[in-house]
Amino acid sequence: MDYLHALIFGLVEGITEFLPVSSTGHLMLTAKILNLGQTEFLKTFEISIQLGAILSVVVLYWRKLLVNFEVMKRIAAAFIPTGVIGLIFYKIIKTYLLESASIVIWALLIGGIIMIAFEKWRAGQPEIPEQRLEDLPYKKCFLVGIFQSFAIIPGVSRSAATILGGLYLGLSRKAIVEFSFLLAVPTMLAATGLDLFKNYGAFNGEEAAFLAIGFFASFATAIIAIKFMLNYIKNHTFIAFGIYRIIAAILFFLFIR
Repeated sequence: MDYLHALIFGLVEGITEFLPVSSTGHLMLTAKILNLGQTEFLKTFEISIQLGAILSVVVLYWRKLLVNFEVMKRIAAAFIPTGVIGLIFYKIIKTYLLESASIVIWALLIGGIIMIAFEKWRAGQPEIPEQRLEDLPYKKCFLVGIFQSFAIIPGVSRSAATILGGLYLGLSRKAIVEFSFLLAVPTMLAATGLDLFKNYGAFNGEEAAFLAIGFFASFATAIIAIKFMLNYIKNHTFIAFGIYRIIAAILFFLFIR
């Protein structure tokens, strides 16, 4: 890895983290395109630069995250299943799943098909009225956390699993998208914190610099991606993202598998 690679990874992370296209999958496939092997450092780097994306949510939503106790309780309820499942399967995820490009490609493809089919199924139904995050039922928040747990499979997309799960449960489009942003904070903090705790002594000075570049690049681009997503959902469904996932899966299969 060099400094340009670190910048590219940070940009990819920031752009894809909050869009339903799988940031982890795109980072893995970016490594393939750049001909970088999946070393222990690269795996930790890909996880750690998520801290930049986390910071972007904190900056944009600090009142709801740090002041609104009702929202915080609902985020906690959704995080419980994700935290438990992630802790149980941490070793499997890092040892096996994060090394399989085939899993990413299939997850992108199947996820794209599901996304399109889901939006077509909902097309004839009335749009759900706007909801306040502090009024979301705890049971639905917990179930959203279970849906999010499917994203331990690289390529599924935490954002896609959370958003589609929330829509299926009857949450409004804007509410579940914002809830997905906020739920990312404890989820990604837990994943990143656990990995850094287990590997903090393995970084040299240059690798720490790579982390810093990736962090700031992901922070800046994630802010742009969040604002884009909030504006996009006002007048669009997620069909375009489904089509993108299918095209990306086919291209990755043809050229880098």
